[in-house]
Parts: sequence; C-alpha cells; structure tokens
Amino acid sequence: MSEGATARDRQRLRLHVRGAVQGVGFRPYIYGLATRYRLGGFVANDPHGVVIEVEGEGKRAADFVTALPLEKPPLARIDEISVRPICVAASKDFSIRPSEQGKVSTRIVADAATCTDCLRELFNPASRFHRYPFVNCTHCGPRYTIAERLPYDRSTTAMKCFAMCEACSADYADPASRRFHAEAIACPQCGPRLSHGIEEIATAVATGGIVAIKGLGGYQLICDARNEQAVQRLRQRKHRDQKPFAVMTGSARDVAEIAEADPVELALLESSTRPIVLMNSRYRLAPAVAPQLSRVGVMLPVTPMHHLVLHALNSAHPRHDESWAIVATSANPGGEPLLIDNDEARQRLAAIADLVVTHDRDIVTRADDSVVSVVAGRTQFIRRARGYVPEPVRLARSVPPLLAVGGALKSTVTVTRGGEAFVSQHIGDLDTAEGIRFFEETVNHLLSTLDVDPVVIAHDLHPNMASTRFAEASGKRLIAVQHHHAHAASVMAEHGIEGPALALVLDGFGHGSDGGNWGGELLLCDGWCFRRLGHLAPLKMPGGDRAAREPWRMAASVLHGLHHGDDIARRFAEQPQASRLNALLDQCDVPTTTSAGRLFDAVAALLGGSAVQSYEGEAAMKLEALVRRPRIAEHGWTIENGVLSLGPLLLRVATEEVDPVVGAELFHGTFAAACVDWIGRAARQTGITTVALSGGCFLNAIVSGEIERGCIAAKLSPLLPRQVPPNDGGLSLGQAWIAALHFLEQQGPEGTA
Repeated sequence: MSEGATARDRQRLRLHVRGAVQGVGFRPYIYGLATRYRLGGFVANDPHGVVIEVEGEGKRAADFVTALPLEKPPLARIDEISVRPICVAASKDFSIRPSEQGKVSTRIVADAATCTDCLRELFNPASRFHRYPFVNCTHCGPRYTIAERLPYDRSTTAMKCFAMCEACSADYADPASRRFHAEAIACPQCGPRLSHGIEEIATAVATGGIVAIKGLGGYQLICDARNEQAVQRLRQRKHRDQKPFAVMTGSARDVAEIAEADPVELALLESSTRPIVLMNSRYRLAPAVAPQLSRVGVMLPVTPMHHLVLHALNSAHPRHDESWAIVATSANPGGEPLLIDNDEARQRLAAIADLVVTHDRDIVTRADDSVVSVVAGRTQFIRRARGYVPEPVRLARSVPPLLAVGGALKSTVTVTRGGEAFVSQHIGDLDTAEGIRFFEETVNHLLSTLDVDPVVIAHDLHPNMASTRFAEASGKRLIAVQHHHAHAASVMAEHGIEGPALALVLDGFGHGSDGGNWGGELLLCDGWCFRRLGHLAPLKMPGGDRAAREPWRMAASVLHGLHHGDDIARRFAEQPQASRLNALLDQCDVPTTTSAGRLFDAVAALLGGSAVQSYEGEAAMKLEALVRRPRIAEHGWTIENGVLSLGPLLLRVATEEVDPVVGAELFHGTFAAACVDWIGRAARQTGITTVALSGGCFLNAIVSGEIERGCIAAKLSPLLPRQVPPNDGGLSLGQAWIAALHFLEQQGPEGTA
C-alpha cells in the first residue's frame, strides 16, 4: 500500500484463469507479477486451471489484472479470466500454494522443443546443465508425454521417482528462476541418464550405423541421410520399401542445403511444436530417403539429445562443404505403435538398430512426430501428434461429454468437454493387436486425464471396424456416423458451423449409407443430418480390397469401362493375373467404388507409375510429384444427375501415348476444375455457397490449392481443415460434432434425452 493510502483503498480480488495454464510457468509468472505490483495473496493450480487472489491498493490490483494476459509465459494459452472482489484478508505476502484437488476441467499443454535459454546452457561449459541431454525449464521440455493425470505436478508425472538435488530444489523454489516450479527439472546430479554417451551415438551414425534413441514420445531410428547404403539398410531391416523418411538437420540454416523453404515453412520448423514439415526437395540426400517424390519431410532438433548428437556429428565428424542431416523415423516395427518401454525396445529393435540408446525417464503417453505442409500459405496437418496434442479444438457451443472413436486407418479419438474437443495424438492403423491396445490405452488416458465420463460414443458406420466393436462393447449409448459425413463435419466443427453447407469429400474408402464403397462425394450437411447430392462415376474394383493395394487393377477397370479391356493383358503383362482380369470385369458381381483415391491410383498406373503400392497413397504421391504446372483438358469431364465423370480425359490418357508429366498435369488440373464446376452447380441449385473440403485426397497440395482457388473465383466460400488433418486423422472430430448435435436435438425440454 502506498504511503498515505487508507484501508478503504485496499482491495482483494479472486481470479480464475482457464486454459493451458499448468506446467508452463504460470504460477511463478503470477508470483513475479504480484510481487512487481506489491500485492499480497496466493496462486495455486486447481482442477479448473489456476486460482489467484491478490490484495493491495486498488489501482495496483487493477493494473495486475490488466497486465496478466499481456505478459503470459510463451507456452500458456488463456481461454478465460474471471474476476470478482472478495473480502479483504490483510495479506501482505504473496505465495504459491499446493494444488487443489477435485473434478478436473483444465488441461495439460503439449511437449515443447528446447528453448533458446536452455540451448545456451546446454553448450555453456560454465553451466551445471552443460551437455546434459535432459535440460528443460518452464518454457520447454516434456509435458503431455510424461503426465499421468491432472493437476500437473511433479508427483503426477514420470519425474516423481527422481528426487531433486540441492541445486535443483533451490531453482524449483526460487521465484526468480526460470525453473521455478518446473515439474520436469533435472540435472546430471539427480535426473535421468542415457545408457550410452553422445560421442558413441555420433560415431555409430558417422560410420554408417543405425541407432535407436528414446525420444519424447517414443523410440526413433536415426542414420546418415546422405549415405545411400545406410538408408537402404534401414529400409531392409525395417521392412519399409518405399515410404519416405523424415530428415533432421541441426539448424534452419542447414535446411537450405537439402530443401527449398519459404518463410512460413521456416517459422513452422523453428516453432516450439517442432513438426516435420514437407517442402520441395533439392535432391541432395540419399535417393532412398524419399524415392520418386518431389518433397521431403524436414525437422529441426526437438530434444537436447538431438542437438547434442548433431553438434557432435558436425564438430567431430565434419563434412566438406555440407552439414550433417540424419534420417529420424519412428521405431515401430511392422507399422505397429511406437515403442516406449526400454526392455521391449532392446529386444525388438536389436535386429534393426546397431545401437539401442535408452534412458530411465518413463514415457507415459506415446506421441509420434507431427507432420505438416504449407498449402497456399496455410498450415495443413498430415499427422497431428507431438507438439500439438492435447491442445483442444474450440467448438461453437458447449456440448455433452462424448467419446468419438474414429475409423480404422490413421486413427484418432476425440473427447468433448464443455465447448472443447480434445483430439488425441495420431494412433495409427487398427489392424494389429498392438495397434488396438494403443487405441484402448489412448481412450483410457484421455478420458482419465480430462476426467470425463461420456454419455454417448460415436463410431463409424462400418460394422467391422475394431473401433466400432470397441464402442459396441462399452455398454454406452451409441451414435453411428457415416464416414464422409464425419469428414465434412470435422471441417465444420473447427470453423464453428452447424450448416447448412455443401461438402466435397475426396477420400479413399468409406462405408456408404447404402452399404456401398463411397469415396468421392458431394454432400449437403445441415445439423446432424446430410444428403448425398452426387458422387464420382463408379469404377469396378477387381479383387475388392486388393485393388486398393494394386493400382494396376484400377487402371484395368478404367480400360474395361472404356471398352479397351483387351489392352489389359498387354499393358500389365508383368502382373500374373492380368490375362484374367478382362473376363473378371465382365462379371456383374464385381464390387464398385466412387473413391477419388482409387481414381488417382488408376491414372498413376495408366501413366506407368506404381503398379503395386508398398504404402498407402504411394501411387498418388508419385503422380503428384510429376506435376509442375496443372493443365485443364477442354471437355475433359461430364456431370449428369449429380455424377461427375472424367471419362473424356481418361480415354485420352488410356488410349494415347501421353507423356507421364503431361498426363499428371492434365489429370490434376482437369480433376480440380471439374470439382469446382460440380460444386458450383450444386451451389446454384441449393443457394448454399459455403463448402467444406475434406478427405485424404486434400493432402494433395496441388488439388487442394486449385480447388480452393477455383471456389473463391466462383464466389464460393471454401473451408479447409486447419487444426486436424483432412484424412482419417480428423474423422473422430467430425463424429463427435455430429453426435453432439444429434444428442442435443433429441434432448427434451428439461434437458434429458
């Protein structure tokens, strides 16, 4: 209280701050702010966020409230601040109190890459954190991957078994320290330890070896990204024939040697989220890193260990006129979930890695690296995981507590709480026992962490998915959601739209409302309902699901449909079944599909691309890599009764000797223009100009950009996913939004269903 102030000038305020405010240095920040304004009171974590009481001269208290959101820690996210006056308690000192317990409504923040201050300490010989691979502070380091539950305190994390030394205890208790109440604080005297030294790791990589290292969210495999033999050996051992690897460089400056990065891409690379960013390749890496692709996934060091390994490579094993780049890929044998257990890693990675590097800090929650690209200046998720999860998607309204269990591929789950939807980290495919266990582990952890008991579980319409069976076994009320409707709704949810809206969903496969194989759909969505306005012209799928793995079969289907079935055996003579396929396609019981993904596969195979795929989307990605400038074929499509056919263009590609590059450019440009025409006709018929664009094919940067630009030119309002991927990684969010709207509509006047 300033000199001359009276008791009547004194005021006490109680504040509640909600958002991502635990584990980010928020309490020490509040302590410092209150001290600056000479206020008494306290700050504490509670189940809803952070509770603050400040007492002192009225103007100082008001200034404190004004300054609070303006100077918050870099990782903090404030959703709401409530302020109310309470009775004066004659508090002169300010303190940090222990966390309050109760039903949780706050959240943990995502893991963050090493901050610049910790990085300086890492390479400062005078620092007690010099070369310590687990240095962190309130501005960086592990969060979600080490948290067992909320509130976020050391006792509820994987750090609970590490007793702080005297120096760390002093930092932890010092309000002036950057590590004041940093729950993951550790140093060489009291913290986790690596099983092998940094020099040993660097030497193994420099001599062509493959090393498994324990990262933030799971084990990674690293090797020399410029050594073709090392990369090929990694492919052979991991049984990963063609799927591209991500590459890590030591700094943003080094990225220019291997890729063309624009300012938006560089900003993403250097952000605290540290995703893998797809960018145009300069082809200066081993060819086996990203075979026949024009883009390469690049990332910067995430943990202190990454920084130390790359520094050791560049200093102890320098290369002439080029810096080191290492492959950094998930250590998940056979497409299974990430390994996180030390004993399991040593056992299962022994046949892949020449050196397995463990440490003694447990990983509570697996989280793969996030993957993003930049399309038309906006960030697009390909895989959303470490660095972004569990940041929620804000919904347009408060909804009941729900669980949505996603699909079968690129799986995620979503839990709603109030006006927020928490989309889990990328889980992956649910086609193995390990994948299903990870799925169930993720559901349980997310529900437990958020303290949510769902009233409804939303699932895919397909009856045979593992996620559907999980929902059915829960004993909860169920809501089934059509696959492509969920894709559309995921975009509408994050943009705060209930409808009506048009939706163009270009996808691989989804169980249709009529039981058919859908995948290229034009929908009208309104609330929790939808209507199918049109679809791509059906193609036969010889061999059923096998056609999705063998694009030559879809090419054969196109040839047969164009009455050129006799060409199948000649054009695909290397395929054992080619001579029989024309007769098979003559049969009436061959399944059909409207899938956009299968159409891309067909064109890729017709142009001489991948006849058989070693990973999902391979043929389409390699087709996209050929394109330099999209071209539009005049009269290349037809639209009749809502059915879009690229028959005229396909006839040209199938019967003329079209150069693969020209063919790829014609297909991309024509397909995008046809889709814009298709949407435009529906907009004129319905009067609806808002259109949601979603589905796995929107990962194609050319198609996505061309359709978005075409819609804008046609005076339409295109909406694209920004917070979740357009592929099945966003499916659970759409399911949750539809189920919530359905549940709310069915509630009675008293709020009971």
